[in-house]
Amino acid sequence: MRVLLWHVHGSWTTSFVQGGHEYVLPLVDDRGPDGRGRAQTWSWPSSAVEVAPDRLPEHGVDVVVLQRPHEAELLQRWTGLRAGVDVPAVYVEHNAPTAAAPGSRHPLAEQAAIPVVHVTRFNQLMWDCGAAPTTVLEHGVVDPGPLYTGERASLGVVVNEPVRRWRVAGTDVLLRVARDVDVEVYGMGMSALLERAPQLHGRVHENLPQARMHAELARHRAYLHPYRWTSLGLALVEAMTLGQPVLALATTEAPEAVPAAAGVVTNDLTTLVRTARRWMRDPQEARERGAAGRSHALRRFGLPRFLDDWDAVFAGVVAGQEVA
Repeated sequence: MRVLLWHVHGSWTTSFVQGGHEYVLPLVDDRGPDGRGRAQTWSWPSSAVEVAPDRLPEHGVDVVVLQRPHEAELLQRWTGLRAGVDVPAVYVEHNAPTAAAPGSRHPLAEQAAIPVVHVTRFNQLMWDCGAAPTTVLEHGVVDPGPLYTGERASLGVVVNEPVRRWRVAGTDVLLRVARDVDVEVYGMGMSALLERAPQLHGRVHENLPQARMHAELARHRAYLHPYRWTSLGLALVEAMTLGQPVLALATTEAPEAVPAAAGVVTNDLTTLVRTARRWMRDPQEARERGAAGRSHALRRFGLPRFLDDWDAVFAGVVAGQEVA
């Protein structure tokens, strides 16, 4: 199939484009959010191709993957096609609802032609999708291999825009933990973080290529996932896949995604700090926890399962069948 999608979430798209289809990605001159084209810090196969919006009509697509409400309007403006009418379409909802979460009405709730694919069961539960058919297709990640060494007695954290997303991303939690345990932070927006938290000087890493980030992350004794409110951070899944033990807040989907053997999931910051300090003294326990997490992540979030699930969704929506 020829699949049209926008490059919105690099980590998720990295897994998505590993399938057996041709993936068409709009590219505009300024590589803005509506046309980033191929990723520049992730490794994507040659089947992911960049196409300028004015060239899309001549390419033809079999199915469209929407990820933001305005993309249906972009599709019609650029190609004349109506999502769910002239071309089969699905809408991937990456996010948990925000304001007044239990009563949040989804932007696609008033229609039934485009199914909504949630990435976690928590999201499916919390979004009010009205008449729209819904299903859940959990994350899958490319296996980076068992890179974990844990040689550095510190915690690794991955967070993009930690200042703008301060409480959502749990940046304050990160800084609280960093008072007692060495922490290093990876992601975008590190200069803004240093302005707010100069004590992290020398411990932040700006937007490393994914492979390098994984190698660096795996050197830390454990991974800290401080997010209060997120769908399910792929970095958490990737850390487990590396063979790294994890510490996370018990919010949204994290309690379902992390088994007890793989780490500690709690809202008690004292317990998080106490566990982190114990692992700094006991690298063997950390390694055993990480090994359990890797086994779990490969089973539940492995790439073959993810791509097979997407193939089933595509086959159903192209055939006009209701997703389940």
